[in-house]
Amino acid sequence: METYSLLREFADSWMLLLLFAFFVGVVVWVFRPGSTKAYDDPAGIPFRHDDKPAAARREAGAKEA
Repeated sequence: METYSLLREFADSWMLLLLFAFFVGVVVWVFRPGSTKAYDDPAGIPFRHDDKPAAARREAGAKEA
């Protein structure tokens, strides 16, 4: 069997199963019980130090520039 055919067969069968198992593992890891505490802080990063709306900031920035 030539190398390409062997690698293609491997990629079509076993690698697909391996990547699917990895995907399921990541999903289980993220949604496991107790992970909420770990992800609460990073989930709020876009909203930190947000004391006024974005449009008001843009207008203020345009006036300053």
